[in-house]
Amino acid sequence: MKIDAVEIRVLKMRLLAPFRTSFGVQQDRYPLLVRLEIDGRSQWGECVAGEGPWYSYETVETAWQILKGYLLPAVIGRELSGVDALETLFAPVRGHHMAKACLEMAFTAALAEHARKPLAKFLGGVRDRVETGVSIGIQATTDELLESIAARLAEGYRRIKVKIEPGWDVQAIEAIRERYPEITLMADANSAYELDDAAHLAQLDRFRLLMLEQPLPAGDLVDHAALQRQIRTPICLDESIESARDARQALQLGACQVINIKPGRVGGFAESRRIHDIAANGGVPVWCGGMLETGIGRACNVALATLPNFRLPGDISASDRYWAQDIVEPPFVLHKGGTIAVPTRWGLGVRVNVELVDRLTVRREMVR
Repeated sequence: MKIDAVEIRVLKMRLLAPFRTSFGVQQDRYPLLVRLEIDGRSQWGECVAGEGPWYSYETVETAWQILKGYLLPAVIGRELSGVDALETLFAPVRGHHMAKACLEMAFTAALAEHARKPLAKFLGGVRDRVETGVSIGIQATTDELLESIAARLAEGYRRIKVKIEPGWDVQAIEAIRERYPEITLMADANSAYELDDAAHLAQLDRFRLLMLEQPLPAGDLVDHAALQRQIRTPICLDESIESARDARQALQLGACQVINIKPGRVGGFAESRRIHDIAANGGVPVWCGGMLETGIGRACNVALATLPNFRLPGDISASDRYWAQDIVEPPFVLHKGGTIAVPTRWGLGVRVNVELVDRLTVRREMVR
């Protein structure tokens, strides 16, 4: 297959409600999309980079520059036998996994469509529905937090994840457990703590959390291993796992008991599957997190989450959790039992509403 041209776009989309984490508050999202022209057909991909360098050093702007200046010139017009060939051409560019991922995932979807298979089946998925939870940002008050949880439970979500930070952690979790003693509950710190906070974080052990996600700085496997020895709550690593090598080393050190795989963060489907396999061989479950994606990135997450070792509910959520109108048809909806149906159409599985994308686009460029 040959990529003849790639269109890069940035959209402006407003979240239904502000989303606050330890990094700050977000109201508007600027998704970066790519549209590959392959054999006269279009294939869409989404870059999950944020607007600023808080979650990652990658941003919408850096991804645009890396795509235009390095990745696209390396692949446009070349005959590509498969994803391995694409990864080989990307290899000289160090890092920038998010920029690479949007191309890799779009190209993989094109391969799936060419093979006349849904993306999930093409990847080796084994499910027709995936279990999903919901992520709730830091709220102004405990009452607002409890109200938000009540609303999500009423919608049908079966697992609740709450964002925490110093000053908004133990008391917030305690209030949730008093109101909802039996729900499946986890906390996500987004690297807001240090190893010196171990005794404080150990207070979370009494709340029977499913996991504590990324409590310490990204990339710090040694301190996470030390923290895991001091607390009973299973540690899940997210930002610290950027590659299969990171996953292997994390398990060797005992730095975590769960791994969150985000394909848009680790370079795409191929690296995600390598991480999945390492974790499976080590008896460690994985789940699929979210990055406030549109339906394009959400379709990729749903497909990946059908692999066998995705044994815990992800953060995929329905389209209407974040958007008044998603840019794909049909939108993703929550079904009974807190599940999302896996698309059965060939390739990506959903249709992109190009007219809506055009209206939301604030920047675009075609690279041939």
